[in-house]
Formats: sequence, structure tokens, C-alpha cells
Amino acid sequence: MAVGTEEQITQWKKEKTVGIIGLGDMGLLYAEKFSEAGWNVVACDREELYDTLKDKYANSKFTLVQDGHRVSRISDFIIYSVEAANIEKIVALYGPSSKVNAIVGGQTSCKRPEVSAFERLLPSDTKIITVHSLHGPKINTEGQPLVIIDHRSNDNGYSLSLVDSILSCLKSKQVYLTCDEHDKITADTQAVTHAAFLSMGSAWAKSEIYPWDTKDNKWYGGIENVKINISLRIYSNKWHVYAGLAITNPQAHQQILQYATSVTELFTLFIDHKKEELTERILKAKEFVFGNHTGLLLLDDSLLEGFSLSEKGRNSKSCVPNSHLSLLAIVDSWFQLGINPYDHMICSTPLFRIFLGVSEYLFLTPGLLDKTIDAAIDDKAFRSIDLEFVVAARKWSSIVSFESFDLYQKQFEVVQKFFEPMFPTATKIGNDMIKTILAHSKK
Repeated sequence: MAVGTEEQITQWKKEKTVGIIGLGDMGLLYAEKFSEAGWNVVACDREELYDTLKDKYANSKFTLVQDGHRVSRISDFIIYSVEAANIEKIVALYGPSSKVNAIVGGQTSCKRPEVSAFERLLPSDTKIITVHSLHGPKINTEGQPLVIIDHRSNDNGYSLSLVDSILSCLKSKQVYLTCDEHDKITADTQAVTHAAFLSMGSAWAKSEIYPWDTKDNKWYGGIENVKINISLRIYSNKWHVYAGLAITNPQAHQQILQYATSVTELFTLFIDHKKEELTERILKAKEFVFGNHTGLLLLDDSLLEGFSLSEKGRNSKSCVPNSHLSLLAIVDSWFQLGINPYDHMICSTPLFRIFLGVSEYLFLTPGLLDKTIDAAIDDKAFRSIDLEFVVAARKWSSIVSFESFDLYQKQFEVVQKFFEPMFPTATKIGNDMIKTILAHSKK
């Protein structure tokens, strides 16, 4: 971290202006954090929203202006916090107004298209230092990974020092990468994680099931609480947060396709009762991913049992053995792709750490994997929902391969509407669960 001296930062706060173009959840988080830390912040959202937003943010410490031209002309560090699908269009519109020698960055989750737009559409005198906070807007920024990419500065570290100084108020764990390194890591850690939870939600919605409220106790227990809470957490957010990473990152396409393939092939072994072949495949994946694992598990079931969305499900263990197709498939897909998930822990999101934790728990808790394989082959209690999960995983893979933001939005919002009544409760319980998990993982 190349933070300036205390005297230098004090001077910068008097002289420099930070600009935020786009006041969605993450743009607003940055605007509020930076201005509360004493930086002069100007921000805008869509021009037609100005009259509404000026009243909403009248008492904020940052200054709301009408459009990105007004942000760009006066800002020394400009952050585009816009949807990945719109980054090129917005940079083309406001980029030419960038202040001479301004530093420009963005918050999209796939950096190659963003940086390519900057290279083509920004004035040549601008510096390009872009960022990505690897967490959602509802997560405490302290200690979370924050990727910084110094793509074009060439001023002996001055611009990077300024950016580091501005970002330091987030108290995040700063990681310095190239565009390609960032996109590979985010594909490895986020693409499949999101696909799994999106597919879970789609399967439940298609079956018209609220899994926390079934009479047969199928989805009781700590692992089930994670699946339900994280899936609902994703669907309570905006669709473009996940669409951008999946669609604009070519490496994510490969991961999501492999996940759908693993889901399909494992389920085929289930219904063909090929227990020996299934066991051999799962154990090979276990050895590849967890063969060198030592020490404590990231999570344990008892830690998670109290986070059910239903009163009767809290601190109750599942009465029905689960095939855990979603978790078997994630480990199998890591194996098939040659990905070691532990290699990227320094840049891992909270959701990825949780998904890795429950997968680890399933594969490394004595006897649990054997029970899961037995259930997958012999118990039909989850067969129908597993089938819906296969269909959902393949559908999400197809949408991503078509690179269709419209289809992604439509599929996402259909499921979102089904679960919408539970979002307030799910958000509160999910936040508590994540806080507990993250605190536990630091021990």
C-alpha cells in the first residue's frame, strides 16, 4: 500500500476531488465512505433522477451534481460505478470531459472490457487505475479484499499513492493485480458460486417451494441454512451485479458451463444407480481439492444451525439425508477445471468463503460424504428438486453463453419475485449469519 504521508493526505483533502459516476449501491457506499473520511466528493446518477435525488441526499456530506460531465471536469480521481453492460456507453458519453491528468477507474467485476473502453475513449493524458471491492454493499468493508489495478499511470507512483490514500478509509485488504489476473481470479471464485446459488433459487421457485417452510424437514440444518440464506441474499440484490461478471468475462463462461456439465453428469449417475462410478469420481475430486487440507475446517454445522428462516427449523438437524448435488458439483467442477480454490483466498468474496466452507464441511466431516453418496443413489426424496436444479444450472449456462443481458434479467427477476416477500427477514438473518461466519473464519 503506497499511502501518502499524513501531511500529504491532509493537503490532498484540501486540493483533490473524488468523483463518482453512478449512485447505485456500491457507488453510494464509496461516496459516503470517502466523504465521511474528509475527502471532497462529487457524485451523480442518471440525469433524469437528479431532481429526486437532490432531496434524498440533501444532508449528505458528498455533493450531488446533475451529470457525469460535471463530475468529470472537476475530479482528480473519477470512479465509474455503472453496470458492466453500460460501461462503454457511459465512458463514451462522459470520458471526453475528464479533467486533464485525472485518474480514472471503475467498479465493474470484469476488468478487461472496462479497461479497453478506458483506453479507447478517455483522453490520452488520463491515468487508468481501476478498482474492485470483492464484496457486496451490505458487507462491512473492513478486512475485505479490494483489488487495485494500476493499468496506466507512469508517474513514479504519485497517482497510485493518491488512490491508495483515498481508498484507505475503507480499511480493506488491498491486493494489486493486472486486469487478466483479476478476471481469472474472479471467474474462479465467483462465477460458479453465483451459478450454484442462482440455480438453487430457480429450482425452488420453479417447484413453488419455500424450502424453510416444508412439512418434511428436508431443508433443516446448518448446511441447508447456508444454501437458503445465500440464495435469497443474491436474489435480493440487483440482477446486473451478477450478470456483468458472468457475461462479460470469457473465463467465467467456461466455469459456468463446466458447473452445468458436472451437475448433469453427477445427476445422471444418481438416476442410473452407478454408485461405484459416482464414488470414484467424487473421491478423485476430493483428493484434488482437499488432499492437502490440514487444520480446522472453515465452518461447522453447529455454527450455522440457528440461522433458519423458520422458527421450527432453528437448531434442528435435517431429518432427511441430502444428495447435496450443488456441493458435489462445485468440487467436481473445480477438479475438472484444475482449480485449487485455496489459491485465491486472498481475493475471495464472503460468499465464496462460505461456499468453500460448506463444501469443505461436507467432504471432510467423517462419514458425511458417504451418507451423501448413499442418499444420492438410494433415496429419492430430493430426486425431483435435483432434476429442477439440473435444468436451472443448464439454463443459466445457456443464458451466459448467449451473452444475453435481457434473458439474464428476465430469469433473475422471475425468481426474485417469487422470494420477494421473504427478503426483509432473509436479509437480517443472512447478515447475522455472514457476520458469525466471517468472525469464526478469522479465529
